Amino acid sequence: MTNPNDNLKEFHWLVEVLQTVDVGVLVLKLDYTITAWNGFIENNSGIDSADALGKNLFDVFPEVSHDWFKHKAETVVQLRNRAFTTWEQRPYVFKFRNNRPITGVTRYMYQNCTFIPVVSTTGTVENLAVIVYDVTDVATSKIKLKEVNEKLAELSRIDALTQLNNRGYWETLLESEFLRQQRNPRDLCLIIFDIDHFKKVNDTWGHPAGDEVIRAVATSVRNNSRATDISGRYGGEEFVILLIDSDIENAYSFAERLRVDIEQTQVETDVQTLNVTVSLGVSAWTDEYKNHSQWIESADQALYKAKESGRNKTVRSAS
Repeated sequence: MTNPNDNLKEFHWLVEVLQTVDVGVLVLKLDYTITAWNGFIENNSGIDSADALGKNLFDVFPEVSHDWFKHKAETVVQLRNRAFTTWEQRPYVFKFRNNRPITGVTRYMYQNCTFIPVVSTTGTVENLAVIVYDVTDVATSKIKLKEVNEKLAELSRIDALTQLNNRGYWETLLESEFLRQQRNPRDLCLIIFDIDHFKKVNDTWGHPAGDEVIRAVATSVRNNSRATDISGRYGGEEFVILLIDSDIENAYSFAERLRVDIEQTQVETDVQTLNVTVSLGVSAWTDEYKNHSQWIESADQALYKAKESGRNKTVRSAS
């Protein structure tokens, strides 16, 4: 025969475990009345049990999404099966503040939750239990790792001196646009330009001054380009810009505006205020090009003609 005192002791032990376990336990009636919760919920919500038990969940936690939570709960009850939600799907179900000093970079606690149908002795589902796990440490570590990887990926694409696309990444973008152009032609133009007599700048004023000149030219490129244009540092003092949806006339006008803007820019360096000019070659896409390298060569030949004919000018490709 079972001793009632033994049953009482077992019940007391169970309650003690639920109160001290490092996960949240919340029990609801099917009308979303709160019937029980443990110390984890009380401590992290900052709400006294006396102010919550017997109250509607959505009155106690107004930040909980009604539609989402009800859909989740009804599915669990109808299927009589557990359901889960992770912080990656929904950062939190209950808006608990993050009080962990190590992961203080986030304001709220990241949570994984399990929804469990509670079956009575009669075999019917009369309650719903929600188990809340604090996964803030895991979540913030994963978010930081993602940010670091994104930064590394960005560094692999960006030229450190100019903050424009580096040659490798820019050429990858050009090749992609070239392939797309073969399937769906539109107006595209390529500009290649370099800084006139840049070696003289380095030899006379030093490489730090040369770096300031390159940065100033890159700033002019960004200030004159549209969000859809694809610009990059091609190497040394040479730059490239792919103009999307621009015919040769518009591209020439753009190149001239850029040339004048650079010519009028005063570059402040540690040794002296410098002025530089650039020479530009412009080439429109044509279906005669078999690959993107031929297109680059066409623009480069136009650039060579600009330099050969006196520099500080824009020349359009003959093709």
